[in-house]
Amino acid sequence: MSKVPPNPVDKPLPMVETAFLASATALIWYINTYFPLGPLLRIFFPIPTALIYLRWGNRSAWMSAWVTTLLITVLMGPPRSIQFLMPYGVVGVMLGGLWKRQVSWAISMGWSILIMAIGFFFQLNLLSLLVGTNLWIYINRQITGFLDWVVIKLGLLLQPDVIVIQLFAVGLILLNAFLYILLVHLVAWLVFDRIGVSIPDPPLWLQTFLEYQDE
Repeated sequence: MSKVPPNPVDKPLPMVETAFLASATALIWYINTYFPLGPLLRIFFPIPTALIYLRWGNRSAWMSAWVTTLLITVLMGPPRSIQFLMPYGVVGVMLGGLWKRQVSWAISMGWSILIMAIGFFFQLNLLSLLVGTNLWIYINRQITGFLDWVVIKLGLLLQPDVIVIQLFAVGLILLNAFLYILLVHLVAWLVFDRIGVSIPDPPLWLQTFLEYQDE
């Protein structure tokens, strides 16, 4: 029995899709930088890379992340491209791999939140180096002012401790990462289903909530 020769049209398809989605991601990053629309465009930063992984595997996903990084470098310079690669490029590759293995949302969200938190501190240190100021101290001062305001409003005679301020700051970072990753999962689940790419379903409580909202 003779083997069916591979379709020559299929050979360049992974490269074409990778280049197209990498360009689209770089364009989304560029638009969001100069015309920020809140979290709307940020949700799509890791999704194209994850889609490439689901369709063409690990190598193509990393290629997409690096091509996007190079395009952003050309358009906006190395600092901006590094901010994309860590964490969004890494999160995109990781989500693609976890979704392809059909792991639960609890695991994929847990790892993504961890990478997002590490990426936040990475970007914070990078920006602090570029501007010559420790931005973590600035963030702590803002949180201290907020906590002082809360204490005054509650009529309490308390002075927020340094440990409390640090923990509150880390808690806010993790909460922000959780909400962001949850939105990324929801958008990917809705979009990928319409283009014939499957990822794990949301947990039962979330599906029940979404069905309740649709009624």
